[in-house]
Amino acid sequence: MSRKRTVLLALWTAAAMLVAAPSALAITHGGEGIWGPTNDKTITYTMFIIIGLFPVIIIVFSLIQGWLEHRKHARIDAAKRRASSAEWKGGW
Repeated sequence: MSRKRTVLLALWTAAAMLVAAPSALAITHGGEGIWGPTNDKTITYTMFIIIGLFPVIIIVFSLIQGWLEHRKHARIDAAKRRASSAEWKGGW
């Protein structure tokens, strides 16, 4: 796509969002959100779940990264062993 067409598409998208935003904010449900009526107990439990979820996500991602690093180092070590092996050197 040309630069002019890309800029035009971005402007039209921005204009459509600006036009649609007031109608989205005008809808009322009597104070109820997606979950239903929200009180302090609901918010507190939701935040406790979020607080507990962050360490779990960090631990899981750290384990995945450690596993991938282990595989990378094993692959590098295997390549070094193959390079130094007499079986893989030479031609016919």
